[in-house]
Amino acid sequence: MNQYTLSQRLERVAAQVPQGARLADIGSDHGYLPVALALRGVVAAAVAGEVADTPFASAQRNVRRNGVEHRVTVRKADGLDALEASDGITAISLCGMGGKTLCEILERGKDRLDGQQRLIMQPNGDERELRTWLMNNGYRIVHEELLRENRFDYEIIVAEPDSSVSYSAQELYFGPVLMREKSPAFIGKWQRMLRQKQQSLANFARARDAVDPEKQRAFACQVEWINEVLA
Repeated sequence: MNQYTLSQRLERVAAQVPQGARLADIGSDHGYLPVALALRGVVAAAVAGEVADTPFASAQRNVRRNGVEHRVTVRKADGLDALEASDGITAISLCGMGGKTLCEILERGKDRLDGQQRLIMQPNGDERELRTWLMNNGYRIVHEELLRENRFDYEIIVAEPDSSVSYSAQELYFGPVLMREKSPAFIGKWQRMLRQKQQSLANFARARDAVDPEKQRAFACQVEWINEVLA
């Protein structure tokens, strides 16, 4: 085997790992991403970090089965604790977890970030919270993608250190790169979201019990933003 098959979204994550990178894949699950990149000759070295016993053991088996023990190290560790100074990590991938969880991992592991690593993330929701953490901690979003797979919308966010970063509320909500490029997948997602938000506002109006006015205002504001970005 000279290539390892990945899901569509992991393929898009893999495309953002620079040639020759030293990668840390956090929450690596079965180690699919680092094994694939090692087989393809993309990474010089990789660490697969996993905190749960079953996927950790599975990642070890996948590394052995594909003969990449010389390039991929599997470590049982929580978050960025999988990184060691001697690894010389240049890129970190964090995929398949909620955006708030990713923020918590990055916050807890700040001392493992050296101010030079590329962060490649695929959050499952709460993208705005993740973008806010990046902005507040000196990371510029250099690439974003949105793809639809198995009826779910997935966003890929790539960030690099930059001390002078500021995003508007709308950029944090939609993604600065995504709202600029407005891909067909982006338009499709926000057309669906617009219908959902409008339905929610209609439900609020019909509700027998009082709905929090702040929540209503937030939904109304989001509907306005979505209409503007789709115009």
